[in-house]
Amino acid sequence: MFDVYITRAGKYLPNEPVSNDEMEGVLGMINDAASKARRIVLRNNGITSRYYAIDKEGNVTHNNAQLTHLAVEQLYDNNFTKKDVEVLSCGTSSPDNLFPSHASMVHGLMDNQSVELNSSSGVCCAGMNALKYGYMSIKSGNSKNAVCTGSERSSTWMLADKFNNEVINLKNLEEQPIIAFRKEFLRWMLSDGAGAFLLENKPRGDVSLKIEWMESFSYAHEHEACMYAGGDKLEDGSLRPWQDYPAEEWLKQSIFSVKQDVKLLDKYVLDLGSDSTKIALDKHGVDYRDVDHLLPHVSSNFFGSRLYDSLLARGIDIPTEKWFLNLSRVGNVGAASIYLMIEELMNSGRLKKGEKILLIVPESGRFTYSIAYLTVC
Repeated sequence: MFDVYITRAGKYLPNEPVSNDEMEGVLGMINDAASKARRIVLRNNGITSRYYAIDKEGNVTHNNAQLTHLAVEQLYDNNFTKKDVEVLSCGTSSPDNLFPSHASMVHGLMDNQSVELNSSSGVCCAGMNALKYGYMSIKSGNSKNAVCTGSERSSTWMLADKFNNEVINLKNLEEQPIIAFRKEFLRWMLSDGAGAFLLENKPRGDVSLKIEWMESFSYAHEHEACMYAGGDKLEDGSLRPWQDYPAEEWLKQSIFSVKQDVKLLDKYVLDLGSDSTKIALDKHGVDYRDVDHLLPHVSSNFFGSRLYDSLLARGIDIPTEKWFLNLSRVGNVGAASIYLMIEELMNSGRLKKGEKILLIVPESGRFTYSIAYLTVC
């Protein structure tokens, strides 16, 4: 078995940052009315700026594959070029197409040579699953390097015109033309961008991160879906997929919108994440006091202090001075978020050789968690 290192990290954030006051001008107003939910959601999530692959006139500037490719290009230099890539492993929850796969579409932009591909779906853990595929490929000796990515282009899912048909339908039914909170909530939470890592079997440069281990946990056997798209939830908690709806209902009910069951989120996301973290640390014999940097992917600053309390209740006391977050500056970029955090920390000048980094990535889709432990080299 071979050691695995993150030797380079790249990112791509499209266009200029969008402030809270500019969001609705870019995404548009539903039913030509200012959102009542926007200020409440923004006050709780603590995000002050984010990036959209849409310009401020509403024109689409990049698709997901292009965002990802631009992040991958940041990994190249004179010692590692696009012709050296052996494995390309890409994770996202918002691919441009149902198929071909996201990784295939990114590879199509690389203009290099035949490589091994992997596409990981899901929500926030899709990026970590892509990373684990590359990790295992190098660990096993199957390859000497892998490019792993996490990316999202959520903004086009959240444009007002995706919801206006539902508003018209509600008016025709003489009901209140107000989009349900579970659909509008994520309009003010999600943003666009991509991150990329180069994984190799030897360290390189001034800072490399050795991946000591990666663990994943799913609780779908215990809980119904919490965050979903391309379907709707029935009274029994099951999801009815978009294929089972008549085509005319797709727009009338905003079937393809991203939805969040905020009650389930609040009830389970923190405790299951803390349980998973404790199981992973105990399995590998890691003392939480050895952690120098904690990188938790939190979708909202609302969960920050509550995550600390949840970990503390399980005997894990990592002070917030050791936490590294960039949510307020770049927004919640789903599968790309952990990549963007690591890229920023790697290039911050703060890391010292021998330090330990703990990653905690939750996914509220149907409650999945990824935990990883890194050593600075």
